[in-house]
Amino acid sequence: MNIPSSLIKEAIGWRHHLHQNPELGFEEHNTSNLVVDVLTSLGIEVYTGLAKTGVVGILKKGKSIRSIGIRADMDALPIQEMSGVDYASCQMGKMHACGHDGHTAILLGVAAYLAKYGNFDGAVYFIFQPAEENLGGGVAMVKDGLFEQFTIDEIYGLHNWPGRPLGDICVNDGSMMASFDIFDITLQGIGTHAAMPEYGKDPILAAAGLIMALQSIVSREVASLKSAVLSITQIQGGDTYNIIPECVALKGTVRALDEDTRLMVKNRLLEYVEKLPALYGVKGSINYQERYPATINNSECAAHIRRIAGEVFGENRVIENVPPTMASEDFSVMLNAKKGAYLWLGVDEVNRPSAPLHNPYYDFNDNAIAVGIELWVSLVEKTLIA
Repeated sequence: MNIPSSLIKEAIGWRHHLHQNPELGFEEHNTSNLVVDVLTSLGIEVYTGLAKTGVVGILKKGKSIRSIGIRADMDALPIQEMSGVDYASCQMGKMHACGHDGHTAILLGVAAYLAKYGNFDGAVYFIFQPAEENLGGGVAMVKDGLFEQFTIDEIYGLHNWPGRPLGDICVNDGSMMASFDIFDITLQGIGTHAAMPEYGKDPILAAAGLIMALQSIVSREVASLKSAVLSITQIQGGDTYNIIPECVALKGTVRALDEDTRLMVKNRLLEYVEKLPALYGVKGSINYQERYPATINNSECAAHIRRIAGEVFGENRVIENVPPTMASEDFSVMLNAKKGAYLWLGVDEVNRPSAPLHNPYYDFNDNAIAVGIELWVSLVEKTLIA
């Protein structure tokens, strides 16, 4: 397949514009407007309003009722950019540090190619999702009726992946990324003078005991061949040197690669918070929020895209059974509702290694855009065979 160089150049231009004008979750108004303008100019049917700033484009050819959906995330992160590129962010404290500008540009390029040259029979749904970073834009799109409003047989998504060579395509049968839950713990004690601790009930001591005990859930209760993470990420309590405070607050996250492990860790965490602080005379309470499930590929869809990628780029560029990451992705909610697969696209070159994701020096590798466009176009044309 020969993607026109003019189209790749245009996609890179879209990417640079988006990089220079990042918008946070559910605030992607200008980004959505750009997406709508491009799709409309291509003669693609456009729908807006799902999850506030989400956009869905529909391109139909032929008579078949078969369909496929491809998703790109659009939001940026609250990070001050330090990359020094000519098209660096113009928005103070905001940048595309996760490559969603690249994902959006790739999908726009796919839409442009398929609208002009596409050889397929069926419908392609171009899904531009807001608020992937922490805010659950994928959850919101599903709740707003993405799969009720649009007849999508299967759905696919990608994420650029620093640390993998440019053009590597990593697709597992099963788990790719972990679930994502958060919790807020309150430990209510009795404050007193620090010189007379016997008159109070110390929530700091209870917090120390609880934090240590919680680590035993993963180290001693999760099966050795399973994966989970329980991290306390914030501790807040006390105001001065000589007062034992009334209250301590803890915050943290739980991650797991399967639902059984996720539920077990959650239930044990709730039990620890209820029972252990009481040993110190302190009352424990918790607000536990389930955010995203694990990102688990449908094995048939994963095998399908591996076959296509092998035909297009060579078997040596397709990697199966990569170790999943304990980071999370709300595309998992779409995969829970519809069969599909999620893949990682390598972006590193020998002379241009990428900074890590969510790093102030990160910049999506423009040379990955052509690879991404060719992959998605091939997936559409080899799935919806004319």
